[in-house]
Amino acid sequence: MPKKERGLGRGLDALFSTDNDIISEVDIALLKPRSDQPRKIFNEESLAELAASIEQHGLLQPLLVRSRGGKYEIIAGERRWRAAKLAGLDVISVIIKDINNREAAEISLIENLQRDDLSVIEEATAFKSLMEKHEFTQEMIAERIGRSRSYIANVMRILNLPPEILVMIEEQKLSASHARTLLSLPTDEERIASAWEIIEGKKSVRQTEKSVKNKKQTKGKKKRSLEIEEIELKMQKHFGTKVEIISRKNGGKIEITYHNEEELERIIDLLGVK
Repeated sequence: MPKKERGLGRGLDALFSTDNDIISEVDIALLKPRSDQPRKIFNEESLAELAASIEQHGLLQPLLVRSRGGKYEIIAGERRWRAAKLAGLDVISVIIKDINNREAAEISLIENLQRDDLSVIEEATAFKSLMEKHEFTQEMIAERIGRSRSYIANVMRILNLPPEILVMIEEQKLSASHARTLLSLPTDEERIASAWEIIEGKKSVRQTEKSVKNKKQTKGKKKRSLEIEEIELKMQKHFGTKVEIISRKNGGKIEITYHNEEELERIIDLLGVK
């Protein structure tokens, strides 16, 4: 099945287009990355390969930048800039655009998503940033990147996990699919403990789902048994003898123990049976 191409938002096609733009050569030291650039991790081996290519063939595609206080902020192309520095370039080709913060954030996200190697946490953080800083809705983001709203919501759910688990995902110890199954557990302590169980036991996603389901059911049973034990204690105090509540799937029974006829009569009186 052919992969769905992710389109640009309305108006962004013009910003990405370089057909009528002037390419400038600027001092590489004058460039700086955006503080809220979606990509936080750059693979060193991949950068080295790109740097070697730049040394041999030059930079084939200019960076997209905007002027900021005598320097240039990179809107699209931070990976190329890093590789160009590794390759020893003193100047670099750029296209200078006059764009606002909202457009810069949107272009950075789309450029990185089109490379398809953003981590799920980088992606989720970028979505969150667009919503909190630039008043995007999930529907707007979905339209911009050619995804469904449910996809955006599902990606962002990962940020509800505790920081310890997010680190595990970033370090590729835990997959995003594994991590999402942990969201149904009620506490961070249970989620972290289960995450380590997945890593140490090398559990599949299916095994993880089953394990989480069993834990939730066990916890539910424990909670119900504590409530029943409390009721049993109250009844034992009331009747002055052993009382046992036996629960079954469709109902249950209450057993009241007596040791002689006198005790039975006393229990009958307490029940109000005449």
